[in-house]
Amino acid sequence: MNSTLGQSSGCQFPAIFNFGDSNSDTGSVSATFHQVPLPNGKTFFSKASGRFSDGRLIIDFIAQKLGLPYLSAYLDAIATNFRHGANFAASGSTVQPARVYKGDFNPLSLDIQLNQFEQFKSRTTELYNQAKSSWVTSNLPRPEDFSKALYTMDTGQNDLHAGLASMTEKQVQTSIPNIIDQFALAVEKLYQQGARAFWIHNTGPIGCLPYFVVNYPPKPGNADQNGCVKSYNEVAQEFNNQLKDRVSKLRSHLQDALFTYVDIYTAKYSLISEARKHGFVNRLGYCCGHPWG
Repeated sequence: MNSTLGQSSGCQFPAIFNFGDSNSDTGSVSATFHQVPLPNGKTFFSKASGRFSDGRLIIDFIAQKLGLPYLSAYLDAIATNFRHGANFAASGSTVQPARVYKGDFNPLSLDIQLNQFEQFKSRTTELYNQAKSSWVTSNLPRPEDFSKALYTMDTGQNDLHAGLASMTEKQVQTSIPNIIDQFALAVEKLYQQGARAFWIHNTGPIGCLPYFVVNYPPKPGNADQNGCVKSYNEVAQEFNNQLKDRVSKLRSHLQDALFTYVDIYTAKYSLISEARKHGFVNRLGYCCGHPWG
């Protein structure tokens, strides 16, 4: 991240607009359904922070590196400042509409997040241009910043989770092109709205999530050297291969756009493999009262 982001390397973005799931949700679920309870947030914020994490998320470090404040959730209406962007990510959400899957997944899927962004852009631009007070404009993004902002996306994990919980692995593999199509469509819609700089995460090693390791322990011969479900990780790798290929095609198709594809899978798997080196006794344990990793 240091070599790619940061004012020292010439990257300056006035705002960030983020889309995704619990990997980058900074308050959507708390604002919409219920407060994410302690011990979430305890390590860094010393209070519940709207994040499914005891500390900060990658999106927080991205904002910090760019010299911007942590992103507020679009749905958080109390004392919220959107001057430097907004976060549309929602924990438990999917790329495809939630109705596609069985189970209790967040209805704020990627297409809904895009609709929220389009409304946000239209409404804030109107308010900014009509404002007669600097207090109003100081809490809103400048209209010209939408084309200069960084657009970050981290989603797809829950689509794979939903599939693995209700379908065969082969069926999940077959569903991946549809998920990638929906993802690419979202990128193209953002491009039509003026987005030009995209920061896209692939998905992590889903077979290492405590939820799967604990509830669906790997069968003999299906565990890797770290105890992860090997075949589930292969599904994640196939998703990532197709996502990377599509990003390459988008790069050629949307020639005015800049794309950064981030290999989150390798980063997370490396941390799991070297858990003891980083002070973790149980590499596949979970924190904060839930087994999502």
